[in-house]
Amino acid sequence: MVLSQIMIIISAFPFQEITSGVLFAILLMGFLLLCSAAISASEISFFSLSPRDLQEIENSGNRSKKAILELLKNPKSLLATILIANTFVNIGIVILSTFISSRLFDFAKNPVLGFVIQVVIVTLLILLMGEVMPKVYATKNSIKIATILSLPILTLKKFLTPFSAVLVFSSSIIDKRIKKAQFIGSIHDLSHALELTSPGKKSNDQEHKILRGIVKFGNTDVKQIMKSRTDVNAFEYNTDFKTLLVNILESGHSRIPVFKNNFDNIAGILYIKDLLQHFDKDENFKWQSLLRPPFYVPESKKIDDLLKEFQEKKNHLAIVVDEYGGAAGIVTLEDVMEEIVGDITDEFDEEDLTYSKLDKNNFVFEGKIPLIDLYRVLGIEGAAFEAAKGDSDTLAGFIIERTGRIPKKDEKVKFENFLFTIESSDRRKIIRVKVTILEISEMVENAEVSDFLI
Repeated sequence: MVLSQIMIIISAFPFQEITSGVLFAILLMGFLLLCSAAISASEISFFSLSPRDLQEIENSGNRSKKAILELLKNPKSLLATILIANTFVNIGIVILSTFISSRLFDFAKNPVLGFVIQVVIVTLLILLMGEVMPKVYATKNSIKIATILSLPILTLKKFLTPFSAVLVFSSSIIDKRIKKAQFIGSIHDLSHALELTSPGKKSNDQEHKILRGIVKFGNTDVKQIMKSRTDVNAFEYNTDFKTLLVNILESGHSRIPVFKNNFDNIAGILYIKDLLQHFDKDENFKWQSLLRPPFYVPESKKIDDLLKEFQEKKNHLAIVVDEYGGAAGIVTLEDVMEEIVGDITDEFDEEDLTYSKLDKNNFVFEGKIPLIDLYRVLGIEGAAFEAAKGDSDTLAGFIIERTGRIPKKDEKVKFENFLFTIESSDRRKIIRVKVTILEISEMVENAEVSDFLI
């Protein structure tokens, strides 16, 4: 029944006589469809090879497989060759299909039929036979297809070099313009995007923390992560060798600054590994000859730039200097990396020395804790602190910035939903601070309290 209806429809078409020229055109069109399929399959097969596949190909002595590596040395040129060849083949298919349909059918009486055959059917034929089916097959057999087609594509690349060179050159100009015009989201936008994600597993939570560290990485100054000069283990230049060895064992560091008279006058950096062959020397040994030149960085340097300099100079420690040229402290490669991956501890690190957690809303911190570490412990962004901190970079400095003086013991300072209680201080600094995160009810009760001393 269905077959008879199809025959009736076909018989209604205004067929004309099939000549030898039409027959040749049909055969040529079939050949071009095969070429289109092969070229489309090659595009997927070449660019879906994994590093493991490429390693396997490199270890092979097969000539066709070696041609794959040669083609992938210049992927832009390869892609340009494939696109140009596919375009030429598809144009040929369209021209031949138009020729064939015009010789087989009389479209003067039925222009709709001409549109269906010349546009719809030919387009579907090219998409199905020349694009979709070969690409699906090539996805599952990438090495096989790439090996078969590598030599033909290599030959085709040589013939189409003038065309592909023009395409690659023009695309490089467009790439440069796009890079200049593309939108770069702000740190706030990226941070907000991370806030919208909620990690469900511990592993995801760690990845989330690393991403947050990367977002903030380029916006962090050296001053925010450095170790203050008052906390730096450093040796005086005239220390005798035996005393030096004892101090080294107590410090647990592999690189130590050495100063003359005071910390502002750094004589060099002592690498402990340089001392290994001199442990048997007496106390008169001139260990000062082993000092290496110090590497200085300003407080305002961004830590992403510092990381590049550490990599270029193969250095792990830098002396941080303030605007007056005085030594403000030191910063290490470990300090920089901790901003991305979190705290890195070793056998010499003293844990829980910087702060203690009393409960979920109460913490006790040393006044010298950097604000950036305070944010990490409290699990906050710290935007309000950053806006109000002025030139301060530690919790003690922040409180002094807010009050204009050094508060005494038991005095309280309120900021946003945080209450700071001074637990210990002297005439020169704030030593220890209790930080309380106020709940909504507590904030309402203290609504009349200003952000300064209570």
